[in-house]
Amino acid sequence: MRRLALSDDILMKIEKPARYIGGEVNSVMKDKEQVNIRFAMCFPDVYEIGMSHLGIQILYGMFNRREDVWCERVYSPWLDLDACMRQEKIPLFALESQDPIKEFDFLGITIQYEMCYTNILQILDLSGIALLAKEREESDPIVIGGGPCTYNPEPLADFFDLFYIGEGETVYDQLLDLYKANRQAGGSRMEYLEKAAQIEGIYVPAFYDAAYTKEGLLASFTPNRSCAKPVIQKQVVMDLDGAYYPVKPVVPFIKVTQDRVVLEIQRGCIRGCRFCQAGMLYRPTRGRSLETLKEYARKMLASTGHEEISLSSLSSSDYPDMRGLVTFLIEEFQEKKINISLPSLRIDAFSLEVMEKVQDVRKSSLTFAPEAGSQRMRDVINKGLTEEIILEGAQQAFDGGWNKVKLYFMLGLPNETLEDRKEIPRLADKIARKYYEIPKDKRNGKCQITSSTSFFIPKPFTPFQWAPMYDYEEYVQRAADVKREFQEQLNRKSLKYHWHDAETTVLEGVFARGDRRIGAVICRAYKKGCLYDAWNECFSYEKWVEAFEEEGLDIRFYNNRERKMEELFPWDFIDIGVTKRFLQKEWQRAQGAEVTPNCKERCMGCGAGKYKGGVCLESKDEVS
Repeated sequence: MRRLALSDDILMKIEKPARYIGGEVNSVMKDKEQVNIRFAMCFPDVYEIGMSHLGIQILYGMFNRREDVWCERVYSPWLDLDACMRQEKIPLFALESQDPIKEFDFLGITIQYEMCYTNILQILDLSGIALLAKEREESDPIVIGGGPCTYNPEPLADFFDLFYIGEGETVYDQLLDLYKANRQAGGSRMEYLEKAAQIEGIYVPAFYDAAYTKEGLLASFTPNRSCAKPVIQKQVVMDLDGAYYPVKPVVPFIKVTQDRVVLEIQRGCIRGCRFCQAGMLYRPTRGRSLETLKEYARKMLASTGHEEISLSSLSSSDYPDMRGLVTFLIEEFQEKKINISLPSLRIDAFSLEVMEKVQDVRKSSLTFAPEAGSQRMRDVINKGLTEEIILEGAQQAFDGGWNKVKLYFMLGLPNETLEDRKEIPRLADKIARKYYEIPKDKRNGKCQITSSTSFFIPKPFTPFQWAPMYDYEEYVQRAADVKREFQEQLNRKSLKYHWHDAETTVLEGVFARGDRRIGAVICRAYKKGCLYDAWNECFSYEKWVEAFEEEGLDIRFYNNRERKMEELFPWDFIDIGVTKRFLQKEWQRAQGAEVTPNCKERCMGCGAGKYKGGVCLESKDEVS
């Protein structure tokens, strides 16, 4: 019988105690005396969010295949338990063993979005681990970061012992074997980090020095010891069929954000949208075979009892065997009434045909992302969608019985004008008009078009990494422009409009392109009480502004200036395959609203061909 870290009294008075007790279906229990390495895998947000993340499920299963490793999970305690743990001096613990995190060899933290940065400090603080890596003791866990935000790790550099840059299935075994060998040889913590720095894809921030100009720009970024590589190479899994995949994922006791089986059909995207970081980071596009996916689907549904399966991809429509996969899922699981979820579809005839097979059109809504209202802006961002395609797709959807459509757009894109913003409501109205062209007796109730705008954030390793952002007030004004135009539309009663919070956008922009100096701001904001910044009810913009002022750093310096082509970026030491020269060309093409073909139409020589696989092998013609 396991002893829980929290008493019955505490469990009875906190919200959703099932977040903290472990013991879920398919969770892994081991004898801690029989393993060499204990690894705490952390998602720095509440349990329901973290349990929905595929990456942690992959690493959890992959590590626990090893007899010498026990990987356990830990998530951010919600505010009620956070306060209780501090008051009662209860250390943060892992779900499986309920042991304190401080007793583990590794604390691995996946960093999926910028607004979780103070939660990372919460994890360290509640664990009794020094916030700053340089202050940690020999017995402390090695704190390692991974995930998309590590492609600019510098704002978090002070808090991590090392970062894993790239896809987790490649060199983790090497990293763990090295740790075991170093300990058996009596090696120190520093000796381990020096050896780890020589493994491809591993970045140890303490082994690099950053210098700045009097204007505040990054002047140089150089290794300070011989074991540190000048360039860190992104790790890529080229054979997805041969890579580990969790066919027995952990099943939560309570409802979580993604309460379903997740089947990752491919990685990468051929489209080349200029705002999209994932589309550049995960090049080249690689898919799993249809037979492999069939096998995974059978095993995962059998091992979990889930009643829904979601096909995961950046652009599901581009998976070459989508029709065959959907047909298989329908035929194989129809009697068991398994629902099929198809996110990331394009608004075209093929996607609608697939959707019609798997959805009850009278209950569901269709979701599409034109990203911009005007054709000019869609060309600037290289979306590859014309208004004709969008309206034709909407018409086919309405003819098929749908009457609800969700549209996603961005505001604050490079070179955006007032006229571009007004085209967002106009496009939504044109879509509604397509519905009302259907004879009244053949309509499926009232039409509802819901449009949402987020504010554009320039991300590292995108063609827009040079682009400026705006002040909070400007973003609010741009949303107001769109809202006013919605009120002018003919079918306004059928149109709804929502927009993203502008204050978090400003902060995300700083964290996305910030340098090491931002770490001091994050630390100060955390000590002021900033936590769960991704949650509106917890977020305090005023505390963040105070933290920047007290550290003498200017938000506008990081956000509002257009960066020069020759500027040294904090992330330039990372090689993702896609070259800076290609990104510069795409930035220049964006200025002229020039469309770049997708990877299957023509290879544009982005640099990802160096990995010698995926879509790159399918493309014959390359431009210089």
